[in-house]
Amino acid sequence: MRKLFRRLIRILFNRNTLFVLMLLFQIVILALIVMFLSQHYLPIYLLLIALDMVLVVYISNTSENPSYKLPWLVAMLVAPIFAGLAYLLVKTDAGHRRIKREYARRIQETRSSMPQDPAVMDALRQHSGAHAALARYLNDFGGYPVYRSGETQYFEVGEIMFEAMKREIKAAKRYIFLEFFIISPGKMWDELLELLKEKHAQGIEIRLLYDGFGTQFLMPRAYFAGLAQFGIECRVFNSFKPFLSSSQNNRDHRKILVIDGQTAFTGGINIADEYINQKLRFGHWKDGGMLCRGEAAWSFAVMFLQMWGLGSEAPEDMQRFAAACPHPIRHDGFIQPYGDSPTDQEYVGKCVYLDIINHAREYVYIMTPYLVPDHEIITALGLAAKKGVDVRIMTPHIPDKWYAYATAWSYYPELLEEGVRIFEYEPGFVHAKNFCADDNIGVVGTINLDYRSLYLHFECAAVLYGCSTVKQIRRDFETTLKRCTEITQHDIASRPIGKRIVSWVLRLIAPLI
Repeated sequence: MRKLFRRLIRILFNRNTLFVLMLLFQIVILALIVMFLSQHYLPIYLLLIALDMVLVVYISNTSENPSYKLPWLVAMLVAPIFAGLAYLLVKTDAGHRRIKREYARRIQETRSSMPQDPAVMDALRQHSGAHAALARYLNDFGGYPVYRSGETQYFEVGEIMFEAMKREIKAAKRYIFLEFFIISPGKMWDELLELLKEKHAQGIEIRLLYDGFGTQFLMPRAYFAGLAQFGIECRVFNSFKPFLSSSQNNRDHRKILVIDGQTAFTGGINIADEYINQKLRFGHWKDGGMLCRGEAAWSFAVMFLQMWGLGSEAPEDMQRFAAACPHPIRHDGFIQPYGDSPTDQEYVGKCVYLDIINHAREYVYIMTPYLVPDHEIITALGLAAKKGVDVRIMTPHIPDKWYAYATAWSYYPELLEEGVRIFEYEPGFVHAKNFCADDNIGVVGTINLDYRSLYLHFECAAVLYGCSTVKQIRRDFETTLKRCTEITQHDIASRPIGKRIVSWVLRLIAPLI
């Protein structure tokens, strides 16, 4: 009994619980203020109602995604005063404006360091006009050039990619950049830390960037500051604060490892033991990632430096990190790394996915841990299936978040009706974020098929045009498919009505959570 009591005390008074309690306290206070005003001050209440009506008109006429506008409009019908004040709080948040301003400045400062080689673009145009059009879009509106692909390698599970990461870190000659959403104590981090200590002793510069929400609750408060004694310079992106703020939604969801500007890794793998199946949390962890070696790795280095520079007034000396990458002896298609951010209205990650779906002729295979698509993606998937394209989506059978899983089920009936086939990975959790189509285009990165990745997070990925790696991604999908169960209309019909109602409600508020 005494042990149980001590455990309860630790839960109630640890840092995570206190953060949650402070957030809930602010929500309760805001709700009480609204109730008080509505009951005792009629003129103020009427003024707030009028403001709410203005906001309804304003929201209806914005260029934001309809799926995002609908929950706000419904909220204003159900709880007009509270929802109106909450919307103003989100839209006037100073933290989001600061991030937007600083990120735009860093993008502008670094844009000239990634020039597009016209000869490469011409060669891609000869390979495929559709691919060249997508590459031009990513270069013009994202600032990310397309390169002739040197070496690319796809990893079908985290443990294989982790071994490759360690090999490349051991070979580092100048610098190592690490940017991860989650860094958690355990075997994976311990092994990486020992390697980083060794490389610092050899004079290698090491920088580590982690997200203030994904990692903050997993490590002791002063842990990363203490890494300076080992020569590891650390920075946190958007440190999580227990205050109502829309900027807290903007997380650094990227996973990037860059060595010397010549080798880079990305994909779904964070630094935590479940990602290499050393810790079983949700059954077998099925992830995906990739390595690129050559000129394309420089784009990932620039992405890292763009995020690293947020909050710093001094511009980075990009030439200090530039690598003299020789042209690869063997060209294997083209590769275009790119980033996406919530600081503008250009939803690059979503547009890439839509372009792949719309141009597919034979098949589109998708792995995603969260299936919460918006109206445009649902329409594109349905149209592709109706044109005879084999559209298959793989999702987890054992979810890490019950509400994300329940929300995904609200989309299953509609997608199945359109001809899209859905498979759940029986042994556990799918965390890979992979697209591939027609054996000639694929994407590996960090971008989920949900609102947070498509609209709120900083993300990254790489498009592969005509690379043999695309076939590796397809083969991995087909191999994994053997361990999946296909969802049918019978499964939909036999689902309990209570679960269906929960899914419907969650779908309505999905863009806001």
